[in-house]
Amino acid sequence: MTITAAADGSALGNPGPAGWAWYVNDDCWRAGGWPHGTNNQGELMAVLDLFRATAHMPGEDLLILCDSQYVINAVTKWMPGWKRKGWRKADGKPVLNVDLLKDIDQALVGRKYTFEWVRGHAGHELNEAADVRARAAATAYQQGVAVRQGPGFGPQQGGTQPAGQPASTEPPAAQPAAPAAQAAKTPAPQPAAPQAATRPQAAPAPSGQQELFGAPGTYDEPDLFSELEEEPAVDLAEASAEAVVESLERELLRPETRADLGRTGVLLHPDFTEIGSSGRIWTRDAMMMSLEDNPGGAGELELLGADRLGEKTMLLTYRSHTREGSALRSSLWVLEGAQWRLRFHQGTPEA
Repeated sequence: MTITAAADGSALGNPGPAGWAWYVNDDCWRAGGWPHGTNNQGELMAVLDLFRATAHMPGEDLLILCDSQYVINAVTKWMPGWKRKGWRKADGKPVLNVDLLKDIDQALVGRKYTFEWVRGHAGHELNEAADVRARAAATAYQQGVAVRQGPGFGPQQGGTQPAGQPASTEPPAAQPAAPAAQAAKTPAPQPAAPQAATRPQAAPAPSGQQELFGAPGTYDEPDLFSELEEEPAVDLAEASAEAVVESLERELLRPETRADLGRTGVLLHPDFTEIGSSGRIWTRDAMMMSLEDNPGGAGELELLGADRLGEKTMLLTYRSHTREGSALRSSLWVLEGAQWRLRFHQGTPEA
């Protein structure tokens, strides 16, 4: 038998009050959260708790539906390399959310599992159910009320909670979980907020070097994304290709999109490259890994042009304005199936 479950996370403010949830059906789901955390921590915690909640059924296949490509890639692609390097990235910097990742690495030993990406907020029944419960948990912490934790896996889902298996799931360094017998009588304690890894400070930029996104003088960070004021929603079903691409570019510049690496993974082409205003070349993976801890500063977009270079290619040019100055920017979008994806971006500071 295959257990199919959706796992999702939510953070109000990102970071802020955070929640996580996994969902199989209305009789089989769990949720929790912390007073302060990130969306990615919620996504990881949902996956970790799902593995732990099904640990008493090791022979069952587990199909995990997830809208976060960060989580999927971290667990299925990046973790082995991180482990070999002592849980450090290729540039030597510490891996973010390392405690949660280490626990997931231990939890999946001997398990048969498959991750499947689903697009968030697109009407997928299980994903929507998990999202609602994760957001409700985050909202409960925001409002200081009790979290609806859900029934978890009970006898009707394939067995009772085994002795010694905690009824609640906690990240490392949290309080010890209540024994199973006690947990059956009282609500399980919620975990303490996981601590994000500290990123070393980048060296100051040379005199005259101007970075348009991120902290002034920090030229070791990506500069593709900046926060913009809200724009009217575009009806993508009826809009022209030019309007669709402009809308997607603006979506990439919003902090809630930058925080959702599942959505960012959809919008960035697998071969995406950026030449930043500092001259640094960014790959897709490097960009996605840096987005979580470098959201960039506020700015405005002044559209200059949206030109078709072919049936499936669009060049978008615009001027960005931030407190550090302005830059001329170009983005090359390509159409894959029904989805426009950003293939190349470059920014050049204006004198």
